[in-house]
Amino acid sequence: MTLFPPIKPFADGLIDVGDGHRLYWEQVGRADGTTVLFLHGGPGAGCSERHRQLFDPAHYRAVLFDQRGAGRSLPFGELSANSTPHLIADIEALREHLKIERWLVVGGSWGSTLALAYAQTHPERVIGLILRGVFLGRDSEVDWFMHRMGDFQPEAREAFLSIIPEAERGDLLSAYYARLTDPDRDVRVAAARAWAGFEDACATLLPQPASQGADAVAYSIARLEAHYFVNRLFLADAPLLDNMAKIAHLPAVVVQGRYDLVCPPVSAWELAQAWPKAELVVVPDAGHSLWEPGILDATLAALERCKALA
Repeated sequence: MTLFPPIKPFADGLIDVGDGHRLYWEQVGRADGTTVLFLHGGPGAGCSERHRQLFDPAHYRAVLFDQRGAGRSLPFGELSANSTPHLIADIEALREHLKIERWLVVGGSWGSTLALAYAQTHPERVIGLILRGVFLGRDSEVDWFMHRMGDFQPEAREAFLSIIPEAERGDLLSAYYARLTDPDRDVRVAAARAWAGFEDACATLLPQPASQGADAVAYSIARLEAHYFVNRLFLADAPLLDNMAKIAHLPAVVVQGRYDLVCPPVSAWELAQAWPKAELVVVPDAGHSLWEPGILDATLAALERCKALA
């Protein structure tokens, strides 16, 4: 399957959600179509024009927005008043602003985490979910990212470690967080480049060229990911797997790369085991990125099947 042709929004804007944050949102496709909400990864990655092309414009009314501190939302890279409960409230504010009753929720990586947290908080607003590269926000997953993922990419890990003195490497997260919040912008940018470069190297089965605007995206991704990691994804009091009964009735498709280093397949498998109405699709020749051919095909196929939902 291939992406749909490039498309412009039929509506967009900024919504003031308080705490000094204004979120960029846009809608593409059919104004009277089945509504689907897209949740980007990171935290901090933001949406791109290519994300619009996931959704059949003849069927879907797709709503995309940049989460706090990401993309075209303001202020860029901001950490204050930025947590999972804030983002859940933002989604509800956007839903009410756009006068949407219920929607299909699509999210990958961190977007899968936020999709689950949102659905468990507001199950009555969700008709189904499509999740990709599942991340459940557990301590073990954060530890994997910081300390074990590099076993499969030792060259990238060496670059990741290079800006941290050996004495601080026992707690890489704290060491990086200190630099990503340093008063000196040059220190923050250097740390962000190293963090994002490490993640990028691990995100695909085969190496991919660097994207345009890499420094800006790296800055928001690194700062926000570290902020959320330090705060245990703001999920410590509500582990996602413990709350599956709240959404057990909802259908879902879970797309997972067999060789996903960023979010290992065990999380998707455990999620599917706890969710009888979820279909787990394991792509045998893919890693983490949405843009790998097998992951993209499976995601587009899931969107096609979910056209039957209403």
